[in-house]
Amino acid sequence: MRSRQSVISRSTTEQRRSRLWLLVTMPVLLLLPACEGSPSALDPGGPGAGRIAGLWWLLLILATIVAVVTFSLLAIALWRSRQSRTVDKPLGMNGEHFTILAGAIIPAVILIVITVVTLDAMADLDEPPDEPAHVVEVIGWMWWWEVRYPGTDVVTANEIHIPAGESVQVVLSAADVIHSFWVPQIAGKIDMFPGSDNTTWIKVDEPGIYRGQCAEFCGLQHTFMAKLLIVHEPEDYLAWLEREALPAVEPSTPEQQRGQEVFMENQCLFCHAIRGTEAAGVVGPDLTHVMSRQTLGAATIPNSVGNIAAWTADPHDFKPGVKMPAVNFGGDDFEALIAYLVSLE
Repeated sequence: MRSRQSVISRSTTEQRRSRLWLLVTMPVLLLLPACEGSPSALDPGGPGAGRIAGLWWLLLILATIVAVVTFSLLAIALWRSRQSRTVDKPLGMNGEHFTILAGAIIPAVILIVITVVTLDAMADLDEPPDEPAHVVEVIGWMWWWEVRYPGTDVVTANEIHIPAGESVQVVLSAADVIHSFWVPQIAGKIDMFPGSDNTTWIKVDEPGIYRGQCAEFCGLQHTFMAKLLIVHEPEDYLAWLEREALPAVEPSTPEQQRGQEVFMENQCLFCHAIRGTEAAGVVGPDLTHVMSRQTLGAATIPNSVGNIAAWTADPHDFKPGVKMPAVNFGGDDFEALIAYLVSLE
């Protein structure tokens, strides 16, 4: 009998320890998404994200205060329930008054404060801090991003280039299903709908690279529909824009010339565009300066000669379900095609 009671006692003790361990580790687990290498809205890089982060911290502080007070009162109530005498007035206050204060007045004040601050933040986020000097169009596809720069011929994919310290208007739309534009360190989420435009703004304080993600489930490869927001010094941005506006370089070797012929003679030109050539497809990314990009497949893999060959051979190895089919050219034709693509810087 004693042995059985001992086992039950140990089991109860272990359960209590497990619950205590969970309570201790839960805050750490909740903070893991903000670890180094993961984009976090709590590490703002611009005024928009800064306003959102400030609101988040306010909500956390208020929630923490409410939780501490609530659990403290609960602990006091449990402690008093174990006393031999009965307490008529909790905390020296009439029970009815305490209920009105703690159950109605204080929650109402908290909710009013949260509402006022939230509406003020929404108003700030609705309009940019200054008149946007640049406009960028972003179109969501399954599962990549098309980026256009109105007033120029520049069309790129999965990378948004902007100057630091200047407000940029972003016009958003979707080509197929609903997507959502989100760069956690820079701005809040905003949905993208087929057949209509949404407009937002972004402003980044310092040059750098900020990772974004589609925030609306859009199909099989939603998780791997990422993008890079690349922020330049203003003069470097203008230089980049000027380079990207140029047509594709002409093939300079016989192998590259053969690769261009392979591209034009097969289905490639029906999906992709290369400015300065007959290729004018719109289903897939513009390849005019494909080798100037940092990643392939919407930030799925780094851009390199080996990866562009592997992706071209069979993109479904990296992103099953993408619209691009595997390329089944002969060995010489495939090598020539890759040589041509690699020349497009």
